Amino acid sequence: MKTVELSATLINSTLETLAAIRVKMDKLASTLPEYKTVMSLYGVGRVMCSQLIAEIDDVRRFEHSKSLVAMAGIDPPPNQSGQVDVKSRSISKRGSPLLRKTLFQIMLVILQNKPINEPVYQFLDRKRSEGKPYRVYMIAASHKFLRIYYARVMEALG
Repeated sequence: MKTVELSATLINSTLETLAAIRVKMDKLASTLPEYKTVMSLYGVGRVMCSQLIAEIDDVRRFEHSKSLVAMAGIDPPPNQSGQVDVKSRSISKRGSPLLRKTLFQIMLVILQNKPINEPVYQFLDRKRSEGKPYRVYMIAASHKFLRIYYARVMEALG
């Protein structure tokens, strides 16, 4: 019985520490100028906002949204002449795996809530209705989300 009580105490302690870290992350992220803009994006809560801002850093360092998409690693790999089978091309994965995971989690929130008027959901739903595989429409919607993120944050930062 003692091991069960000790395990429960350790789990509770870990959860309290995690909650404290999340509060500090949010407090730190809220001081940044793009915080309100990122929070206004559908599917982004306090934790996802902090993760997005931390992974992307200053969006002004990207010349255009394609650079941001490439940094996330959800762009197609370079086309090598004579060696390409169009059906087998996947994402490049040269960027941040944590950013890809965060984007995937945001897409899951959007899929679960099905906001009819949200452009990312409309795009995702259209790709799904076209019969695209799960990962294909999730990556395509992540790509769309990043383009919207880039445009809105760049507009907010001036």
